[in-house]
Amino acid sequence: MATRKTAAGRLGFATVGLLATAGLTLAAGRRRLETEQLQVRRLELEELAARRRALAHQQRMHWELLSRAIDDPSLAAVIDTYDANIPEAKRRQYFYANAWYINLYHLYRAGILDQKEFYGHARELFQNPLMREYWEASKGQRATLKASSDEARLGRMVDALVKEIEESDADEWWVVGNPPTD
Repeated sequence: MATRKTAAGRLGFATVGLLATAGLTLAAGRRRLETEQLQVRRLELEELAARRRALAHQQRMHWELLSRAIDDPSLAAVIDTYDANIPEAKRRQYFYANAWYINLYHLYRAGILDQKEFYGHARELFQNPLMREYWEASKGQRATLKASSDEARLGRMVDALVKEIEESDADEWWVVGNPPTD
């Protein structure tokens, strides 16, 4: 009888030891998984930060290049794809209008504006007839965009907005159009 109790005691002790080891192994595995998940998240955040820095740099470069084109017609000729009958002063205005639109687009791409906020700013920007004129003059440039790209999708949204602005006779421009719901 004593032998049975001793064997049962040893078996019970071994079972407790195995359970404790299994528990420690599971805990260690869980910690490893959590560490790996944190590492992946850190890398994702670093990539997002690098992407935002690149977008900010791109926006500065775009403005610098466009500013030079606005200031010097001989440089503007390099990027001028507008109709040849458009006077030089109007072309310079189009370049400047492009800078405003691209600034708005970069704010969206950087995640500073969501789609609804982009729409609200575009609605204000395109109240100006010269902005709408620029938009019409640059439709050929937008036609070259990949249809599924964000830039093309936002361009189509602005196309519809411009049409609604032009058809509207409302004095309250801030209610014209149908903002996106997302």
